[in-house]
Amino acid sequence: MGMGKRARAMIASTVLASTALFAAAPGWAQELVGQPTPGGLGLQQSASPLKVEATMFHDAILMPIITAICLLVLGLLLWIVFRYNKRRNPVPAKWSHNTTIEIIWTVVPVLILMVIALFSFRLLFNYHDMPEPDVTVKVTGNQWNWTYEYPDHGVGEYVSNMMPEDEARGQGLPYLLAADEPMVVPVGQTVQLLVTASDVIHSVALPAFGLKTDAIPGRVNETWFRADRTGVFYGQCSELCGVDHAFMPLQINVVTQAEFEAWIAERGGAMPGAESAEDAATEASTAEAEVTETEDAPAADAAEAVQ
Repeated sequence: MGMGKRARAMIASTVLASTALFAAAPGWAQELVGQPTPGGLGLQQSASPLKVEATMFHDAILMPIITAICLLVLGLLLWIVFRYNKRRNPVPAKWSHNTTIEIIWTVVPVLILMVIALFSFRLLFNYHDMPEPDVTVKVTGNQWNWTYEYPDHGVGEYVSNMMPEDEARGQGLPYLLAADEPMVVPVGQTVQLLVTASDVIHSVALPAFGLKTDAIPGRVNETWFRADRTGVFYGQCSELCGVDHAFMPLQINVVTQAEFEAWIAERGGAMPGAESAEDAATEASTAEAEVTETEDAPAADAAEAVQ
């Protein structure tokens, strides 16, 4: 009892339509970096190693499995509809179950979930196994803006609000995503984010870096990323937090190391090693002076004895 011609034709047309849709997607959607792409179908373009791994997990593991399951279920439904309708099957079967099928549809989903879990756990461990951070930024969510602080660089807390519409459009920036005081981080460095909130639950969502971390009052959550290119990247609060929830953008400017150091200096901060290097130079000068005094001491004693 094979599948009818009409059923096979419907499945084939569905698959072809889906393939054509995805193939045509680049034609109307020019992919943007660091922000949503109008008409885009996939995830935002990756800008960090973690996001690359997350995208691969989605595209190479989840999507093929989901697609295969959907097509299988669709095929079974069509087969049952066309093969066992009243016209083609006037006398219904009277059996209640099939032990073999029961075992198959219990064991196969378990095996599928085990395969997904292997890749999922590896990705989860990579998110939690943060390397030694080069930059630490404390991110605090408020109703309805963000504040940033760089404790290791001596940069005090500053407020980041959504840029007004006329100003954003005047500068050619995306309204509702651009901020007046962005977070600034260096490219290629491990950035540790310490995320918390001052009032209600917010959420730091940075799609280009593959991050989504809740900001909870009285608690500090930790996450990290390493930007692999310079540029401007946008995110938003993704936890409903009040009437102006939609107006809490996150803007991250990824710059070169020299530009980052200059920005830190403008903010009145200093690089973590700068003060220690100055102290080391002072200590070296003091030690050199002590050695010189020690070497001159015997000559001074001899001169004293001659007199």
